[in-house]
Amino acid sequence: MKSPVHIYKSKSDGWIINQGEENKSLDISLSQLLQLNIEDARKHISKASKEVSPIAHRDHLAPIDDNQEVWACGVTYLRSKVGRMEESDLPDLYSRVYDAARPEIFFKSSGWRAVGNKEAVGIRADSGWDVPEGEVGLVVNAHGEIFGYVIGNDMSSRSIEGENALYLPQAKCYEKSCALGPYIVPAWEIDEAVFPIKVSIKRDGSEVFTGETSSGQMKRNFPELVEWLFKTLPMPEGAIVLTGTGVVPDSSFTLNIGDVVDISIQSLGTLSNHVVSVGSK
Repeated sequence: MKSPVHIYKSKSDGWIINQGEENKSLDISLSQLLQLNIEDARKHISKASKEVSPIAHRDHLAPIDDNQEVWACGVTYLRSKVGRMEESDLPDLYSRVYDAARPEIFFKSSGWRAVGNKEAVGIRADSGWDVPEGEVGLVVNAHGEIFGYVIGNDMSSRSIEGENALYLPQAKCYEKSCALGPYIVPAWEIDEAVFPIKVSIKRDGSEVFTGETSSGQMKRNFPELVEWLFKTLPMPEGAIVLTGTGVVPDSSFTLNIGDVVDISIQSLGTLSNHVVSVGSK
């Protein structure tokens, strides 16, 4: 059985196509690849021939170009709706979003701000209640097609968002708040785009939280979220769309500095990050 294709961004060799023991350099950037339709992009990948170091795909960065954007969707799972209602003084607000035709979509990060596998994610120094959000990320091309999938961690301050829904950008967008990785899996490598998701948090070597869900429990499907994003917002070099979380720790839990967050999604690998404090109180 042939190994699946994984697309990495290497510190030393740029964009790498890894397939089993083979590691080949892609001669264009992800931004350029996502300007093509899927069939042309697939043909371009299949023509990669320049061999690179066997360890090139391990020496990697967040799989996104600096000029690309990450957008995120909220309240797409029932558990997410319940979690937001727990933290907010206006719980009906989130119930209405969950049931509405129009999804919640917000800007999460520019590509140059995203962190990769084994790098640090941040919790705000002025927040006292913080959680990771393990999500399936859609790698979408300029034509609105789902080119591939990647693991995303949409780090969030529940205390700030709960204080006032208009503080969402501050709860979601800050230094080291978006992690992506370890690689992109092209859509043609996935037989059925339903992904079991597991989040594990370790503190001083011991697991202090674990939770599981499946993207099959989402209220909205992947193409629907992409369609809403692209309604009036062209993405000429593609984008990554985080699809919401179905794993939300209860209200007694908050991340601590030094915690290690592992997000494992079937077929997409494991994204692992340690937690640091960012900003000032």
